[in-house]
Amino acid sequence: MKKDMRARRSMISGLGAAAVGVALVAKPAAGQNAAGRFQPARHQQDAWLDAVAGRHRIFIDASTARGAGEAMLYANNLYVANKSGYALPESDIVVVACLRHFATAFAFNDAMWAKYGKPLSMIAEFTDPKTKQAPSTNLLNSADYGMALPNLGSTIDSVVRRGTRFAVCDMATHFFAAQAAMMSGGNADAVYKEMAANLIPNSHLVAAGVVAVNRAQEYGYTLLSTL
Repeated sequence: MKKDMRARRSMISGLGAAAVGVALVAKPAAGQNAAGRFQPARHQQDAWLDAVAGRHRIFIDASTARGAGEAMLYANNLYVANKSGYALPESDIVVVACLRHFATAFAFNDAMWAKYGKPLSMIAEFTDPKTKQAPSTNLLNSADYGMALPNLGSTIDSVVRRGTRFAVCDMATHFFAAQAAMMSGGNADAVYKEMAANLIPNSHLVAAGVVAVNRAQEYGYTLLSTL
């Protein structure tokens, strides 16, 4: 009788432990899917990355003036090479160019360069290669510079027509606005609102460029970095 009771208790204890184990396995940790693999969280702020359908996704990360120019060149090359090498239409290629850090200066249109060219030039460490002065227009949208600029003539408008979109760093925009306000005697908040309303076409302000780099990869974009 005692042996039977001990056996029964052992069996019940074993079943209890097994049930706990099943419960632990059945409830994956935060950030994991049912198979136990890491699953990134989704946020409404990043839904725009899924807005355009395509067969290939590329995210170009630019953080310098040179990198901003190369982002235009690389975007153009992605469309051209996929068409010539794979017979893929531009609609199959989803390209997002991230303008962050010093490259953020080139996310602003000609009106902002005409008004705030000096602080934009100073912070981005970029001058007009012809005049050696601060530009009064966004030179990455000019086809007149050819080999003198790292975009080699691939302009903002030309890649926008192909479908390129831009992620613009909001943190850097605030920084540029604060510096421009300081140099012009303006109000930082007012200058920020002005800059945010005068972005180049197909632009989307993101919380920070570095965050956008992370989110894009979680949405299936391959990362292409410029200098």
